[in-house]
Amino acid sequence: MNRLVPFEWTAALRFLGEGRMQTAFILGGVTIGVAVIVFMSAMLAGLQANFIRRVLTSQPQIQLLPPDEVARPLRDQPGVIEGALVQKPTQRILSIDQWQSIAAAMRARPDVVVVAPTASGSALAVRGDASRSISVTGMEPEQYFRIVRVPDYVVAGTARLGTDDIMIGTELAKDLGAGVGDKLNVTTANGGGRILTITGIFDFGNKAANARNTYVALRTAQSLLNLIGGATTIDMTVTDTYAADTIARDIAAVVPVEADSWITTNAQFFTAVRAQQTSNTMIRLFVGISVAFGIAAVLVVSVIQRSKDIGILRAMGTTRGRILRIFLIQGGVLGFAGSVLGSAFGAGALILWHRLFRQVDGSELFPLVLEPGLFVAAAAVATLTGVIAGLAPALRAASIDPVEAIRG
Repeated sequence: MNRLVPFEWTAALRFLGEGRMQTAFILGGVTIGVAVIVFMSAMLAGLQANFIRRVLTSQPQIQLLPPDEVARPLRDQPGVIEGALVQKPTQRILSIDQWQSIAAAMRARPDVVVVAPTASGSALAVRGDASRSISVTGMEPEQYFRIVRVPDYVVAGTARLGTDDIMIGTELAKDLGAGVGDKLNVTTANGGGRILTITGIFDFGNKAANARNTYVALRTAQSLLNLIGGATTIDMTVTDTYAADTIARDIAAVVPVEADSWITTNAQFFTAVRAQQTSNTMIRLFVGISVAFGIAAVLVVSVIQRSKDIGILRAMGTTRGRILRIFLIQGGVLGFAGSVLGSAFGAGALILWHRLFRQVDGSELFPLVLEPGLFVAAAAVATLTGVIAGLAPALRAASIDPVEAIRG
């Protein structure tokens, strides 16, 4: 016997080698279980990363807006009836009061990266006999394009915005029969109007956004919406993406504005993600329990089959502790070997799925996310599960009476 290899390891590996069929079956079960866990965990991580990437490149992480107008009844005035119903006023397009100083204060914050004022409102785009209702967003491209990466989605023309330029979505371009270089007559409800030239056409991958969203220079939007020198929103990005909600609440507490974070805006998505994570956790739990029972069943059979061998070992002076460790090692080896094979199989299946299944335009359904930590965690959990599963058979083996085992 090799003295460099402990006796417990030699015996454990020999027992596994002698029961090749049983070992192969349980190893296959552990492999499939770990493969399912790795595949589902990596796919969910990829879907989350894909959504967050799309959200964070198509909308601000925090948006500051003017507070809603609220009608208040006059008190102690002739003709005013106490308790009278006060109708909510129609919300006009409002500029943020003293938005320049607020923007400067936001830029001075250490947790804010980019600040971009915008002027937004509804308008009507007309070309020939065709007309469509649109949403006009006026901004300073140098700053705004660092928040909403419109240039990344341009499919025709360029992301250039002069005083008389406009960028539109693919659906709007199709509805108006317009292309790059064509003119649009853009008018607003307050009487503002401008002839604008299409410089770029973008595709956000969202039909509604492509049919309604348009972008112009900040001064152009201010003129159209009768907001000379005004800004309806201040869009921002922050240093910690997932702290956006906390930062927004902090800003709203000290500045007279409403502050919405991308987390609040996409609350339904996070609810769905939490539900997916809960489902994924439950699936992993039940798969782990199934694997544990499979390992325990094989080791129980092994103990019964090798009762006489265990009795001989005990009669030769092998301690109960050593017998206990033999079967715990078997459980751990089965769990670890299965985790290695399962991780490779799960990663391979995910890579194959990622290559074969694509969107209609040929782009990937989700980014491939295979973090090393996932495989380390899978190996650790599977090994621990194997050791725990081997505990009951190990205790049974350690309690075998050598005399009765040899007689049997």
